[in-house]
Formats: sequence, C-alpha cells, structure tokens
Amino acid sequence: MSSLPVGPSRTGRRLFVGLVALLVATGTTVADAVTAPKARASKSEAATPDRLRYDVTLRGNADGSRWTGRQRVTFRNASERPLHEVYVRLWGNGDDKCGTPGKPSPIRLTKVRGGTPGQLTVNCTALRITLPKPLARGERTAVAFDVSITVPERNARFGREGAFRFLGNALPVLAVHDAKGWHLDPYVSTGESFYALASDFRARIDHPSALKVPATGRTWTSPGKRGRTVTHSVAHRVRDFAWAAGPFRTATETSPGGVRVKSYWAPNTPAAGVRLNRKDGVAAIDRFGREFGRYPDGEIDLVMTKEFGGGMEYPGLVLLGTTEEGGAVVHEVAHQWWYGIVGNDEYGAPWLDESFAQYANARFYGWDTSDCWSDDWPSESTALTNSMAYWAEHRDEYHLIYTAGPCALARLEETLGADTMAGLLKRYARDHWYGLSTTADFKKAAQSVTDKDLGPFWERYRIR
Repeated sequence: MSSLPVGPSRTGRRLFVGLVALLVATGTTVADAVTAPKARASKSEAATPDRLRYDVTLRGNADGSRWTGRQRVTFRNASERPLHEVYVRLWGNGDDKCGTPGKPSPIRLTKVRGGTPGQLTVNCTALRITLPKPLARGERTAVAFDVSITVPERNARFGREGAFRFLGNALPVLAVHDAKGWHLDPYVSTGESFYALASDFRARIDHPSALKVPATGRTWTSPGKRGRTVTHSVAHRVRDFAWAAGPFRTATETSPGGVRVKSYWAPNTPAAGVRLNRKDGVAAIDRFGREFGRYPDGEIDLVMTKEFGGGMEYPGLVLLGTTEEGGAVVHEVAHQWWYGIVGNDEYGAPWLDESFAQYANARFYGWDTSDCWSDDWPSESTALTNSMAYWAEHRDEYHLIYTAGPCALARLEETLGADTMAGLLKRYARDHWYGLSTTADFKKAAQSVTDKDLGPFWERYRIR
C-alpha cells in the first residue's frame, strides 16, 4: 500500500534513476514496536481462520462522518489445531490508539455475540473473542458485533478532506493465525501492518442521497427512506473493504478489456489531473490484466481529491491525491494484483507488494532503469526484505522499498531476460492467485526459470 507520495509526475517518469539515490526522511511518525519476522505456515498449521464472509449493515449520518451498524463474520478453521479464539483488528484506532476521556478511539465494538470479548490490546487495535467451544479443523462458526465508526479529523486513508470522507481500514477484520501464532503487529502510519486472507463481503450502506459512496466490490444503489439512498456492495475474494463518502462528481467508463472504471472526484480537484488519472487507470487495469492475469472483479473505483497525500489502495477502490499532473493511479492499480490478488504479510515483508507495484508502475511509464542501482546501502542491516519493524525504526530508509526495490526487480529482468521475467510474474501470480506470497516463494520461483545461480544476485540486492 502506498502511504508515500509515489505518483508519477511527467518529470518523474523520466527520472527513475534519481529516486534510488534519494536518502531523505519521510517525516511521518510510525509505531516503534518490534515484532519478530513471520515464517511460512506449515501444511498442518495453515493460515486460519479462512473462507471468511463479512455481512455488514451500516448507516451514515448527514455528512458521512459517523457510521453505525452491525457486522457478522462467518469463518472456518483451516488448521489441524482446534481454534479457541479469534482476534478482531480495529485498524482504524491505529493513529489515535486508545484515545482520551474527551476523545475516544474512533472504532468501537459492542454487543459481541458468538464468543466472549476480552480487553482491547495492541493500542486498542486488537480484540480477542474467546469462542464458546474449540472449533475443530473444517468446522465453521460466526461472531457478530455492533460497530460505531467516527471518521477522524485528519486527511488520511481513514480521515477526511473538506466535505469528503475516506474509510480505509475502518471496518474491523479478523487477524490471521499461522505457524508463528496470531499476527498482532502494531499499526504503522508510514507503511502497512495489514495481513488478511481473501474473504467475501456483502455490505448494505445507508446514507444521505446527497452523498456518493464508492466502495469495494460490485456496487449498485436502491432508494432508502426519505432523502436517503442505500449503496449495496458484493465483493468476492478480497482482503479488505473500504468506502468513501461525499458530494463527488462522477463518471463511468468501461475499459477495452471489459472492466468498469468508476471515477469520483471532489469539485476542486484539478481537471487535467482527473482526466489523466482516468486515462491511465483504464489503460493500467487492462495492461496489468494481460501481464499478470485478468482482473477478476469487474469494477474498480478511482477516488480523487486535491489534498490527499499520495495514494492508497484497497481492493476495487483507490484513493488518489491529484494534481494537474495526475497521481499515483498506476501504482495503486498495480496493487490490485500485488497485495490484492497475490497477498502477503504487509508488516513482515512490505517489499512484496510495494516494490512489485512500483516495478509495474515503472514498466507502464517506460522509465529508464538502465542506471538506477546504487550499492551504497545505509547500513549492513539494511535489506529490501526487512519488515515494517525495521522500517519503523529507520524511517529515513523506507523509501528504498519504492526505489531500490523496483530497481532490483528491473535488474532481475535483465538477468533473466524480459520474456522470461514476464512469464515468471504471470505464472507466479497464477500460482498464488488469492493466496499468500513470501520472499522464499518468489526466490524459488525465479530460480526455477533459469540455470544461473541467483544466490549472488539475492546477496547483492539484499533480498534475504
């Protein structure tokens, strides 16, 4: 995901070389907790709970700044071991943590059913729910709760800009348990902590008719009570659910490949940038469909405002800060594959989605990568494959995920050959479609397509 401003300016498309040498701090505060790296789950300790379905009913207030409703999550235990509890992640509390007496956390859960809730932990971003009885392998059950969401007064992926509301990571989701136990990593604002299995969502969002509500999934509207509209959404095999609300201007077009691209923008967003984002978004969804496998969801929403910082991707919906020169639309569309379809533990290995999305972005724009590499690493401990625990402690190095990471993939393309690299990525996406990717998986897949020993390559480019 893209908390950094990685949108392509006309100049930036020609200056990929300069990015890798850039050693500047992002200036963004991140969590400073350290979590051990995650190992790949064994067959007997598969990632669980899986086959999740979220049924969500929400009602928004007059300006979309507060939402209340009910959420039910059904799931299966995929592990050989009985499941005694689940954890709900309230990522929307990440920046505000547990709040203050006068300003409580923005996400609150009440009236839990299907288990016994504990106390909020991990700075009020995790809630343990003990199940009534152990859930055996292959068995299904459900938990449900009332949810209250107050959109913070900050311009962020979960925040607001003028009359517009962004609800990224606002909806609670279940944590993942695998061979390393429960993934209860801390929230980081510079990057992402998110790790989720492909899930189904069905949402009914009741809102004032004056507000347009782009959302993850295939959406349609129906009349609500007087002055209100209901936006319905159905999303299959997605890792998260996001929406926005506001008096957006809208346009819809269908790409030559058959994907419906719905654009939403604030009236003060530069018109030239909106046009460019729409053009590049339509082109990118089809191009990456050819390169990595057809986009499966049929619809994607582009949400554009003038002041939003950089871009942020969610399944079927991207948030884009938009200038006259456009925004990070291509990078964010690439994330529909690299994180959305080919999933990964974004806290444990952020390069697997950010570097791959930026590599796709560089190829789309034809950036010159012939001289993009520098071996001048900040320290011996710096590696592209470091976790967010490391990047949180070394904020001035985090840009390497967006610069050195895609450059390393460009060097791998040179090493393997362009056609071999293209085939590798398409097969890799197919083999991990709706699944999970690890660095070890990718290294093994790359080695399988060449007789060259890639060991020295991984060592030089610090892909560990």
